Amino acid sequence: MMSMNHAPLSILAACAAAATAIGPATAGADNGKAKAEMCVACHGENGISATENVPSLASQPDLFLQWQLIFFRSGARKNEAMEPIAGQLNNEDVRDLGAYFASLKPADASSVKAPDDHPELVKAGQQAAAAGRCASCHGDNYAGNKAAARIAGQREEYIIKALHDYKAGVRSGGGVAAMAEVAYPLSDDDIAALAHYLSRL
Repeated sequence: MMSMNHAPLSILAACAAAATAIGPATAGADNGKAKAEMCVACHGENGISATENVPSLASQPDLFLQWQLIFFRSGARKNEAMEPIAGQLNNEDVRDLGAYFASLKPADASSVKAPDDHPELVKAGQQAAAAGRCASCHGDNYAGNKAAARIAGQREEYIIKALHDYKAGVRSGGGVAAMAEVAYPLSDDDIAALAHYLSRL
């Protein structure tokens, strides 16, 4: 796992900035709702994405959301769409947006998972999740924990994209060392099975 002494300078700079930015929202979810209007076009109404390769934000852990916005704002995490948006956010905006999206109900995966024509993928995904010890960071129900993302019910193709990005070393930001270690040995079949399983939780 990457130590802080060997972390890229951009990530260290983001961590330094986050030391003062991360924290409880002063106005909380109410102010965050108004500020989140700019997020709807991509991330969907109530934080439920209907856009390919764009994640749902509803019910993501508050601290995870705040960290990602800080990483985008600092440039430690690269994304052409998110960097200019996050660059306009002050610390209070970051806290309010984190509180708002964390307060929303997660996507209802029932319409996605039933009927499931690929039970073998579910079983393979369960095995891959256990082998990768995903629950140790993301929680027993994969609903996320502190700075670890909620992956239960996330868009299937987005999970595939994220795992491939970690495996290829093109995604930076929080949890990079741990996720790269988990993703690197995964085959394409493993990734497809994991995404199928997790998206239906």
